[in-house]
Amino acid sequence: MDKKKTVVLGVTGGIAVYKALDIVSRLKKKNIDVHVIMTNSACEFVNPLSFQSLSQNMVVNDMFTEPKQWEIQHISLAQKADLMLIAPATANIIGKIANGIADDMLSTTIMATKAPVIFAPAMNTNMFMNPIVQNNICKLKEYGYKFIQPDSGRLACGDIGKGKLRDTQIICEIIISMLHPVKDLRKKKVLVTAGPTIAPIDPVRYITNKSSGKMGYAIAEEARDRGAEVTLISGPTFLPKPFGVRFIDVKTNEEMLNKVLENFDDQHIIIKAAAVADYKPKTYSNNKIKKSDDTLNLELLKDKDILKTLGDKKNNQILVGFAAESNDLISNAEKKLEKKNLDYIVANDITSQDTGFATDDNKVTILTKKGKKIPMNKMSKRDVAKELFNLINLELRD
Repeated sequence: MDKKKTVVLGVTGGIAVYKALDIVSRLKKKNIDVHVIMTNSACEFVNPLSFQSLSQNMVVNDMFTEPKQWEIQHISLAQKADLMLIAPATANIIGKIANGIADDMLSTTIMATKAPVIFAPAMNTNMFMNPIVQNNICKLKEYGYKFIQPDSGRLACGDIGKGKLRDTQIICEIIISMLHPVKDLRKKKVLVTAGPTIAPIDPVRYITNKSSGKMGYAIAEEARDRGAEVTLISGPTFLPKPFGVRFIDVKTNEEMLNKVLENFDDQHIIIKAAAVADYKPKTYSNNKIKKSDDTLNLELLKDKDILKTLGDKKNNQILVGFAAESNDLISNAEKKLEKKNLDYIVANDITSQDTGFATDDNKVTILTKKGKKIPMNKMSKRDVAKELFNLINLELRD
């Protein structure tokens, strides 16, 4: 994150208080300055010292404690915050804010801040579904407050239903997304393909490749965080589905082509990061092929060229392809850029041991239809995605 951001975390009284410690830890690891306000009830569950140790800031609780320096703390924190997160958020704090009650440090700070405020509720399922609570949530949403919906499952009280605090990793990802310093893709639609596709041989065997999907998922997450409406069409991967994107699961080349074409016309930017199977068996066996001889001969047919199809179809869309090459990287990428009518192509050497397939890093050269070649140092795949969108937006402004 380019500039250090400040999150004020409000912690209210509930059994999920201990999970807020993990939120502080995760945000600190992202170089975010975290200030914690605890209600009296929250202090009954977890000692404030634990939050103080993790946040490396004094924990605020009592409005009437003598200040460490001359400042009105609830005003100071309200002004300091780039974002306020209330986690866990009880029915009590939701009800207070919905009805304009400011009677402790946390409620007064929420009422005084102009920063975005996001609630992550956690409570008994019957409390959460109570129409009074739901009405308060609706009222706050109308005022512009945000909510991270709780998960469903077995609650601490033994009930089963909706009310569990959302997974702390997801909460932190949402917060980091909201704090992203660049929002230059607002009102833009971005379609990303990712992962491998498979070409079935029989009911248990198929042909595929080594793509992990990490590059495509990083592109989708960067576009989302920059404000875009993102559609991610993914082949089979072991990666968790990114929050906040429209996710479409496919397996074969044909399925991916059909889903891309269904969503193509209203997109502004299409980035084909998927490693699509180029060939498929000429015939598919409905029964498992039994072992007989020492060799098995498969006749393969060339499968559909999705990128070429899109290049022929595109009008005003920006189309980006990838070239994963083992030799003649730049010349092969240049040919693909022209042949498939692309605006950009991202070329990477798949023979490198520490970048490319299944790794977290990549080392690429981005080529443009205007003839530019931009080599990049080894960096994370998320940083590659950032540089790609920086380049696209720079050329859009030219």
